[in-house]
Amino acid sequence: MINRIDLGTIPDSPGSYQFKDQDGRVIYVGKAKSLRSRLQNYFAPIESLHPRVAAMVTAAVDVEWITVSNDVEALMLEFSLIKKFRPRFNVRLRDDKSYPYLMVTADQLWPRAVITRSPHRKGARYFGPYPHTYAIRETLDLLIRTFPIRTCSDSKFQRAAKVKKPCLLYHIERCSGPCVNLVSDREYAEIVSNFESILKGNSKSFVDRLRADMTKAASELDFESAARLRDRLGALERAVERQEMVGNPNDNFDVIGLCFDELECQVDVLVVRAGRVSGRRSTTVDRVEELSEDELLEVLIEQLYFDSPAELPKELIVPFVPTNTEIIEDWLCELRGNLVSIRVARRGHKKALLDRANANASESFRRHRLKRASDHNARSRALTALADELSLPIFPLRIECYDMSHLSGTNYVGSMVVMEDGLPKKSEYRRFKVSIEQNDDFAAMYEVLTRRLRRLNDANDDAMVDDSKRARFSYPPSLMVIDGGKGQLSMAYKALCEAGLQDEIPVISLAKKFEEVYRPNESEPIRIPRTSESLFLLQSIRDEAHRFAISFHRQLRDKEMTQSILDDVRGLGPIRKKRLLNEYGSIKKLRTASLEELSNLRWLPGEVGAAVYSTLHDLPS
Repeated sequence: MINRIDLGTIPDSPGSYQFKDQDGRVIYVGKAKSLRSRLQNYFAPIESLHPRVAAMVTAAVDVEWITVSNDVEALMLEFSLIKKFRPRFNVRLRDDKSYPYLMVTADQLWPRAVITRSPHRKGARYFGPYPHTYAIRETLDLLIRTFPIRTCSDSKFQRAAKVKKPCLLYHIERCSGPCVNLVSDREYAEIVSNFESILKGNSKSFVDRLRADMTKAASELDFESAARLRDRLGALERAVERQEMVGNPNDNFDVIGLCFDELECQVDVLVVRAGRVSGRRSTTVDRVEELSEDELLEVLIEQLYFDSPAELPKELIVPFVPTNTEIIEDWLCELRGNLVSIRVARRGHKKALLDRANANASESFRRHRLKRASDHNARSRALTALADELSLPIFPLRIECYDMSHLSGTNYVGSMVVMEDGLPKKSEYRRFKVSIEQNDDFAAMYEVLTRRLRRLNDANDDAMVDDSKRARFSYPPSLMVIDGGKGQLSMAYKALCEAGLQDEIPVISLAKKFEEVYRPNESEPIRIPRTSESLFLLQSIRDEAHRFAISFHRQLRDKEMTQSILDDVRGLGPIRKKRLLNEYGSIKKLRTASLEELSNLRWLPGEVGAAVYSTLHDLPS
């Protein structure tokens, strides 16, 4: 627990503060108008604190702070630190999926439109997010009939420019042909500008212009042009119809609907541009820290808009006004470069949209809670039973499992998989290349555990290690599981003893034959009932470690096979080698090819085909 500090040493100014645990990890980040006033609240008697705050203060051993000049800078600093350290006691925005955006690569000479789920490209402009990929694909297909912006990849664009021949999209009037200069820079820039304007909701002027051009062409008896304009007008109107009209053409706002309990919060955001609903986002938030409703809304606005790739709205419609509204508005103004207001809708179409967003959030949260109840209860029962059956000193919130894989002692690899709160945490998985050159699982296990524990001690002892890098190996497991029997377990325990961690990290092994659990220095196994949820949990992480090890071993083995045989063939570069393997499927099938067949491949020089045959059949070249 953190020691009480002299409050007089804490500055009475705005800033951000960070609580750290005994391993130096940042576990909570906060902000305050007055650091002194805020931090003194954490030094109240522990029994008077909220359980979540008490848990954080108990886990913390140190507190640091950074002062800034004003409240807006404090807010921005807080979010930057939360994003960097991902503290476990802060509210976390948890997207169940990545939403599709329509991106226009404005940083290129000839911008293109592309659908993406990774909105992190600098200089590009993003529109969305959209709830479904198929919806934006259909909209994009309709829009490029009227505004033929390119959608091809850069490699395809360069290939067409090299051969000076446009692709099929140009011939079916889905592209204006910038690859072969069939459109000028100015004309193409206008196409891109109009395309983006439609996505922002400004469609009326374009519809009126196309209708006037169509009428004029028909009156001049240019029926072919009139027909093309009619088709473009129809496509544009169908694309616009997909966006529901909910307000005035000048409306530019987001509506935030909420539904929450003590553990989580469901957020539903409706994106309204030019009076039309152009996007929707729904996500779940973990309420790790104790916050009031208006404080929670403040944090949600920060996390929703700090890294938003799309253009920020002029107005946010919210269920209630947060306490620090002026600070948040000033911060959003800096991000947008223009005024942003936050208000509660009381009547009219904005109130109707707010009711809809709240209803959407409520329905999504109802479904989520049903799933959460079943999953969370099962995991809690399994972890509790495991702690009881193994007599663990602490609850096994973090479990690490290790396994080895090899083929007759070759390509020896080890795997480390991690389970937190009973769920796999794949970002923490690690794999090891083992230096053992013979079939010795005991020595391999000892090497892997020694390396992992050395990195654990190094990460926590080295004060110069950056916290973002420290997190990779610095979290000690609550339980270490070894795939194997007593031999592997003894090597793991030896590594723990040499690292001085034998009293801090419990270790067990799970033998496959009878699914028996062994502990160090105990001859008799622990027989967990076959129907126990705790045994199923151990089997799950053991099987995951086995799968992860085998996949890495196969990857190395396949790479070695292709490299050792074909890499030395003179004239067979990586592109030819890849095509050769793609056509024949494997080295085994390639060996069945005759010398004549390999020498007569149209894309492969005859002497190279002969060299491939000689290498595969151990013949002198």
